[in-house]
Amino acid sequence: MTQETDSKMDIDETPTTTTSETETKKNENVTPSASGESAAKYPDMELAQSIHRVTMMKSGKIESESESELMEKVLHQVVKEMENPSLYCHLASTFHISPTSTLTVSESDLASMKEKNDETMKTLEEKVEDAKENSGDMEVLDARFEVARFAAKSLSRDEALEAYEKVLALPKLSSGKIMDALMESSRIASFYDHLVKNAELVQKISKLADESGDWDRRNRVKIYSALTKVLARDIKTAASLLIDCIATFSCTEICSYTDFIVYTIITNILYLSRTELKKKIIDGPEILSVATDIPQVIKLVNSLYDCDYKGYLHAMVDVEPVLMGDRFLQPHCGYIMRELHVLGYKQFLDSYKSVTLESMAKSFGISVEFLDLQLGRFIAAGRLTAKIDKFGGVVETNRPDLKNAQYRDMIQQGDLLLNRIQKLARVVDI
Repeated sequence: MTQETDSKMDIDETPTTTTSETETKKNENVTPSASGESAAKYPDMELAQSIHRVTMMKSGKIESESESELMEKVLHQVVKEMENPSLYCHLASTFHISPTSTLTVSESDLASMKEKNDETMKTLEEKVEDAKENSGDMEVLDARFEVARFAAKSLSRDEALEAYEKVLALPKLSSGKIMDALMESSRIASFYDHLVKNAELVQKISKLADESGDWDRRNRVKIYSALTKVLARDIKTAASLLIDCIATFSCTEICSYTDFIVYTIITNILYLSRTELKKKIIDGPEILSVATDIPQVIKLVNSLYDCDYKGYLHAMVDVEPVLMGDRFLQPHCGYIMRELHVLGYKQFLDSYKSVTLESMAKSFGISVEFLDLQLGRFIAAGRLTAKIDKFGGVVETNRPDLKNAQYRDMIQQGDLLLNRIQKLARVVDI
């Protein structure tokens, strides 16, 4: 959020925040789907979140007393559990780990780890060849999946993606198995922040799901698509996909249920009407089941609905560490905070034909100068239909008439249609 004043609540630059309350718990009541249970354990997307948080702490964008503890936990999982020398080297460089640190792994240990992985890959490839010679297609497929999942756990990103390409190259694959391989490949691309590859894979999965996917896989694909849309800042489409899955969520391999609820609330608060917000979010039983795990986000939506604008801005400050600590939401933290400001100001102004700056500033708990600055910027950008009488210290709303707006839209669309018909007519004449 860019700070044009000394206030913390401006628009584009990200101030230092704390993560004391950003850690959310998994909902143990959510059971993975049948196909979800068979999904590969690696890459572990919870580990990706932890890596993101450590990166944010190291860059000074968020603060936490648990930085060293979390970094140690991450590296322990990468070295001891995953035995992935490639990922360790990347993290050691990213985290700027000193060669003398107790967290440093020696070159000889890394070399022996790589040698062990090479031997395991050789054994698994021999198992594939044996299945080709002595068993059927299903055994070959299982052996190939075993190779790919080991690569996802212990090898580099490119090696893991290549291993899944070999799975997809097998003949006679069912659409379900193709979707499973593509979804696991998508997780690898997402884990390593390969956004272009991830978007390509999700597009392929969505097309397959529309053509021949079963209900369970189609439901899971919606979550993959929604998170891809979030990364592409197509928040409105993501909001629609997420709210559709709120009662049937089972995609635990991509994110925890609590994180899913956070994504659903943050995206939908920007687009749902007050009645829909009350029905689907505030009173939603699925959301209420995890409300105690995400008090900052719940406070935000409740404050907006209750028209507690001072509490709403305070809740925005509390929500910011949640956004910064999440790898899907952090790139859009400034955008989301700006949209939340617009949402609060718009809802307030919708209740008045005119209101004094002083009264509005008091309602939001901010200074008149800061309010004047923000309203001026949002009005100039066309985000708020109002004007400021600086001399009188009054904000006057200027809501356009709905029928006139619809009439103007119809005229514009009619002109576009006539232009296209004329172009088509010229082509036909030629």
